[in-house]
Amino acid sequence: MRRRDVLAGVLALAATPAAARPPIPLHGEPRGLLSPPFVDADGRDLTLKDFEGQVVLLNIWATWCVPCREEMPTLDALQARLGGTDFHVVALSIDQAGLVPVRRFYTEIGIRHLDMYLAESIRALAAFAVAGLPTTILIDRAGRERGRLVGPAEWDSPEAVAQIQSLINERSQ
Repeated sequence: MRRRDVLAGVLALAATPAAARPPIPLHGEPRGLLSPPFVDADGRDLTLKDFEGQVVLLNIWATWCVPCREEMPTLDALQARLGGTDFHVVALSIDQAGLVPVRRFYTEIGIRHLDMYLAESIRALAAFAVAGLPTTILIDRAGRERGRLVGPAEWDSPEAVAQIQSLINERSQ
């Protein structure tokens, strides 16, 4: 095989569009995950333990974060498509002004399927080891971190839906 042929093959692989790749890089082994307390829109205290038995896509975001704002409609569409007893998007805001700006934001852009959750920013950022916003963590039914993405994604893309559906179909090991 000639060097030129090998190089052409490598370039063809590298040219695969980013949109065709699963959005969340998965870990080799599931990882334990801390869960600081947070509240829902009704003021109820929750932790990730409250979602055990479901696959969770935890998205840590804030209303002042432009990439967070841009990806929120795709998270809403993902929840509309896959949400139920097996899957839930937890859009966890770290807005220091509380749920008021979150409610306003949901209304402004027409978020209809995502529940509202709020966490104390410093506590959540430290517990989830957040390096930037948005940070999205894919969590299996046993409450273990399976993958993580820092930065926005199109959560309603066929690749994202397929990746999450695959984990939903998997039984806890």
